[in-house]
Amino acid sequence: MSKQITQSETISSRYFTWKLRRREGVYFADGRSCTPSLGRHSLGTRSREEALRALVELDLTKAVEHGLAEPSALQGSDLDPLSLEEGRRLYLEHAGRAPVVGGVRPASLKRYRAVLDKFMEFAVGRGLTAWNQVTDQTLQDYAAVLQDKGYHYRTQYLELTTLKQTIGWLVRAKHLPSGRSIELRLRKPEGTDTYCWRPEEVRAMLEFCRASNDLAWLGDVLLALAMTGLRISELASLRWRDVDLRNRTIQLVDESTRGGDRQLATVRTTKGRRGRTFPIQDDLLPVLSDMGRHKDGYIFHGPLGGRIKADTVRRILIREVLFPLADRFPTAEGDIGFIHGRLHSFRHFFCSMCANRGVGQQVVRRWLGHKESRMVDHYYHLHDDEARRQMQRLRLFGEADGNGAVGQ
Repeated sequence: MSKQITQSETISSRYFTWKLRRREGVYFADGRSCTPSLGRHSLGTRSREEALRALVELDLTKAVEHGLAEPSALQGSDLDPLSLEEGRRLYLEHAGRAPVVGGVRPASLKRYRAVLDKFMEFAVGRGLTAWNQVTDQTLQDYAAVLQDKGYHYRTQYLELTTLKQTIGWLVRAKHLPSGRSIELRLRKPEGTDTYCWRPEEVRAMLEFCRASNDLAWLGDVLLALAMTGLRISELASLRWRDVDLRNRTIQLVDESTRGGDRQLATVRTTKGRRGRTFPIQDDLLPVLSDMGRHKDGYIFHGPLGGRIKADTVRRILIREVLFPLADRFPTAEGDIGFIHGRLHSFRHFFCSMCANRGVGQQVVRRWLGHKESRMVDHYYHLHDDEARRQMQRLRLFGEADGNGAVGQ
């Protein structure tokens, strides 16, 4: 059934002429006939009087966005400006609400806080003091700064997406006027620039760690990452109660919905809040079986006996393993190679190994904990050696027999 749209009326505001119409009772302002096109915006109300007031704010906002008015004009509008600091506080408070009503994981909240703090430093440097002054052009300028500073495309996309959703929520929660939504479109990144280890590289790293008593613990961590596809945060949270050595399975459970009086720091939350179960690989089984049981219940520990931390493992991997082995696996200038690999590269390696050995995509999806199959496609890529083997199977005329001869 099509949505009911009432006849529009023309409203000549200070800067632009708008078409005001109702859709299922809610007022919209249509500026698509303006030059340049201003798009169509919900005014968020069923009251004509409130819609006209919101339209004044929208008209001024678009004028600032297109250079017809100074950003400072927004501070003199009928609505009180929402300071950058107050808007940040309101959004983080919303995002950090209880999980049962949609609050995000602590790791996500930490990332949001970092993104907002960095953007606010940029905004203040540009003379902005309120979220009312943030426009599409502001985010375009910020994207240019991130690009100039060498941030990866994926990082730029995630930061700008966070800013858009922050402003969107401030509008929906009526902390900002309805015309303040950001219309800027972002191109979602395709593929990945994360390096995927080769089997010989993983083998070399494991042998290097096993040859040193000081790095034996790291060798166990790297083997577990390579043979499970777990994220480092998931591996660090793994407890003995999650492992069934007799039945050779690992069960990773999201604990965010469990009751009790357990401290928040000990509650495990998985990405997407989805648990999963997968078998223990043959090479990993004896390593787990020979490990001692620590009184804290966690499986993997660092060189001093404490729980492993992602940043610590990453730094030691780079300093103590990658740099010493870099000459064995040289990387051409300008390329992404061995020296650029990181902990997440083991997840890529696991998935690539599964793909090259014919493991079903749906099975790997379950092992990795991805809800959508297209997410597994992100990891399903072939190494050059495997690609060459597949290419050699193609023949211009007929099929090759077992001796390599081409049939007629």
